[in-house]
Amino acid sequence: MGEKSSDMERFAGWVEDLMRERGYDIDSPRGGGRSRLAEDAGVHRAAVTRLLQRQSLPDLETMRALARVLGVGLRDMLIESGRVTADDLPVPDGAGMGLDGRGRVTPAEAAELLGIPDSHRRQFVEMAEMIIAVSGARPEGVRPRRRDASASS
Repeated sequence: MGEKSSDMERFAGWVEDLMRERGYDIDSPRGGGRSRLAEDAGVHRAAVTRLLQRQSLPDLETMRALARVLGVGLRDMLIESGRVTADDLPVPDGAGMGLDGRGRVTPAEAAELLGIPDSHRRQFVEMAEMIIAVSGARPEGVRPRRRDASASS
């Protein structure tokens, strides 16, 4: 029971951090962040409340919806929840690799792949970088900080 409780505590803290990063007000009594997240994800508010109160983990469909709204992969959501390990869901060789094999495609690489002409490339890259910044997307491998500094990835 203790391990499950620990997984739930860690996962709920991780989701709370994601919610704050994405602008969901969960800290003020009338912030409405839980309701807004549930609405944005198309899930029952009770599912979000039970998660944040450390009462239960969401089912697969709720995790899928939360992952979409919070801008993380379902794989990360499942691993962070403790339901599976990274070994249970290996990433195929070469999956998610950019042009130089280091991770996601950068805006500059995307411009090249899409054939954006040089005359518009700077504008494309700047716009893509702005969208990434305001969406809360992070470079591959960067995760939100956990509350419990002793927790390991």
